[in-house]
Amino acid sequence: MRPFKCFPLLSSALVCAVSAAATLAGCGSSYDPSFSRRPRFQTSAPLINPKRDPSFLAYAVPENDLHKFPATRSAEFAVHGIDVSKYQGNIDWEQVKDSGVSFAFIKATEGGDRVDSKFAYNWAAAKAAGVPRGAYHFVYWCRRPHEEIGNFASVVPNEPDALPPVLDVEATPTSGTCKRTLYREEVLRDMKDMLTQMERHYGKKPIIYSSVDFYQAILHSDALSEYPIWVRSTKYHPQVRYGDRKWTFWQYRSDGRVPGITGAVDQNTFNGSADHWRSWLAHQTGLAAAPVAARPADDRGGKQLIEEDPAMLSGGEKNAYDKAASAPVPPAAVQ
Repeated sequence: MRPFKCFPLLSSALVCAVSAAATLAGCGSSYDPSFSRRPRFQTSAPLINPKRDPSFLAYAVPENDLHKFPATRSAEFAVHGIDVSKYQGNIDWEQVKDSGVSFAFIKATEGGDRVDSKFAYNWAAAKAAGVPRGAYHFVYWCRRPHEEIGNFASVVPNEPDALPPVLDVEATPTSGTCKRTLYREEVLRDMKDMLTQMERHYGKKPIIYSSVDFYQAILHSDALSEYPIWVRSTKYHPQVRYGDRKWTFWQYRSDGRVPGITGAVDQNTFNGSADHWRSWLAHQTGLAAAPVAARPADDRGGKQLIEEDPAMLSGGEKNAYDKAASAPVPPAAVQ
């Protein structure tokens, strides 16, 4: 997934501001002229130790227990996969399959008119190699829901053996063309519209992909819990950031290495045993799962476990992260 990590304000108020310079119409495609002056985060739970957490996000477990929940616990799960886009370049899918990758999610579209330049190749080559694959759509918050899903449906074939479609929801404050502040009620309304359209077209209940920031501000309190969720957490086990929300996939690493792919790739795991995976895959696609490979080694130390790719932060925010990360940590606190 594209790593936009410095999020704008996410609020529960229903507000719609349209700039005179913008021609976008409707509350679902608004331009907020005061965007740059707004705080970046609003969380739904009391903050625990904001001094140690420069992204100012809430933990769902006691701070003294954080050391029990590193992202390296992904190795406890049997089934692992990847997600890719054009940024992975030319992928050798036969090598990917031989390395033990059990599934792949492939970026297809973004917004109302953008298509990932590697999608057609990745979609066909992954299938030819025998890697179960699904497609995801990255939401651009300044297009109407029907334009977003219309773009996706025009690009992604409706194939019975594909994994369910994915709606990738993240805020994009670095976008030069969409300075929209995201307010909870209108975002949930737009998401429900897009998810409904996806399910109607593909006949499968879509999966929601969410980063920590977006979940804690928009999807908390079981919002849209009727849909499976794919969570991102590269420093902690999902229980720390997503509480007791049941998840189906977990993106636990953004700097993984997989044969057949040059450079880093996102790594993910399925929430269940190999038997659960075989049952889930057969139900969703009719495919028989390949034998599950040995679990990938993850020898990252505590200092290598980063939350939401802080390297993507800018200026003072990156400095704040580095300062917090280098501060002495008591033995019972974060690894």
